[in-house]
Amino acid sequence: MTRSTLRRNTLVGLGASLILAALKFAAGIAGHSSALVADACESAADSVGSIIVWQGIRVSQRPPDEDHPYGHGKAEALAALAVGTLLLLAAAWIVVRASHDLAVPHAAPAAWTLVVLIAVIATKEALFRLILRGAQHEVSTAAVADAWHHRSDAITSAVAFVGVAIAIWGPRALGVPDLVLADEVAAILASGIMVLTASRLVRPSLQELLDAEVPRLGAEVSRIASEVPGVRLVEKVFVRKSGSTHHVDMHLHVAPDLPIRDAHALAGKVKAIVRERVPGIGHVLIHVEPDERAT
Repeated sequence: MTRSTLRRNTLVGLGASLILAALKFAAGIAGHSSALVADACESAADSVGSIIVWQGIRVSQRPPDEDHPYGHGKAEALAALAVGTLLLLAAAWIVVRASHDLAVPHAAPAAWTLVVLIAVIATKEALFRLILRGAQHEVSTAAVADAWHHRSDAITSAVAFVGVAIAIWGPRALGVPDLVLADEVAAILASGIMVLTASRLVRPSLQELLDAEVPRLGAEVSRIASEVPGVRLVEKVFVRKSGSTHHVDMHLHVAPDLPIRDAHALAGKVKAIVRERVPGIGHVLIHVEPDERAT
């Protein structure tokens, strides 16, 4: 699986989201379902999100240049952050619209809208699994965000299904006319799920953009470097993520009387071994220091 596969999966998700958004919006209007209209808006956000993710992945694949010696990997984190923000905005709009509809008397949605929701849930769950599999293989933050966007849409559609079903059959089956408002309540609950999904996208994106440390990987790099003959001490190992790669900075302590040429060769050996044994390592910057601890 390659980065081109990620782009293909993203485009497949985009096309499906556009079709589903149009289908749900038309069904929501014709079937008088606030939850379905809200779900359509979430799918529209999916579509915009897929475009952003596709562009982020495309930019991240550009090779390093004079202005960007570490590459363009952070474009993926920016894309994931944008998708999370879109989810938050869509959730806010849904709450405002559903709250307005709660105050306006209306009839129950049409029963056939449930069929539309079942088709949507199945399609979105399939897209989630397809895109997530590729994202995990390529360690793509943006593609993971795109996958969870589809899962969020599947969950909101499931919540909408429950709300619409209660609104349709609840008033007659239980003799409670106000259950017709379950449609709007479902829309508000769905927005809460969207906020939770957005939070799990925004946090790792911000961590990557702010060059947060990756402790687990740092510990592994330190262990591998310390096993190389000639390295007396490994300290100040910093690992930061950029797209699908990680960049490493570290300090190595060597024998104080080691010639500069040999110290340079040792640093090159450590760099090669680290990149060989730890997948996804990009740049490795090593600072060599004399080990002046008491012996």
